[in-house]
Amino acid sequence: MKNASLSGSLRGSVGKKDAHQLRKEDRVPGVLYGGGEQKHFSVKELDISKLVINPDVFRIQLEIEGETFDCVIQEVQFHPVTDRIVHLDLLEIIPGKPVRVELPLRTTGTAAGVIGGGRLQMLFRRIPVRGLADDLPESITIDVSALEIGDNKRVCDIDVPNCTVLLNDSSLLASVTRTRAAMSADSGEEGEGEGESEGDATETTAEGGDTPASE
Repeated sequence: MKNASLSGSLRGSVGKKDAHQLRKEDRVPGVLYGGGEQKHFSVKELDISKLVINPDVFRIQLEIEGETFDCVIQEVQFHPVTDRIVHLDLLEIIPGKPVRVELPLRTTGTAAGVIGGGRLQMLFRRIPVRGLADDLPESITIDVSALEIGDNKRVCDIDVPNCTVLLNDSSLLASVTRTRAAMSADSGEEGEGEGESEGDATETTAEGGDTPASE
């Protein structure tokens, strides 16, 4: 995982009124748990937004009043209308204890099927994984270069050393499908070929003096 730093402040009180006031001040209330006693804090909305909207997963060094905590984001709650962050849950990283994160799924190469007119479809953008923080990579990468139209990549095709992928081995990650435009083009070419054959046959019949097919 990538590293990031975040500065927070302990909350004087916990409740809806306090949380509402924090949001008016462009701060996000949050809770840190997993290492013993929960800590209720707040951070600047702008600071946490930079980490949340980023496709990467971060190992965060959270500083609260001179004390630093090693943690990862576990849950982010958004306002249903404005999409602003309204609450944040952080899980403290404990040495020797696995954590669950969702790593970004990335591809390398250009699929052969895409070059041939197909389209690469990604079924997952993030993959849930459990492992020790030190073993978790920044992302999971799959090579799609050899994929032809109709081919795919599944969970069983990837390997995350010392970590467990929390999906079924048969879960589809990416596939190359034929586009509608390509199918329409193929149909059009077949139709044109059939039309030319019929025209040639009609012309031959007329020259031979046979009875026209319309009669």
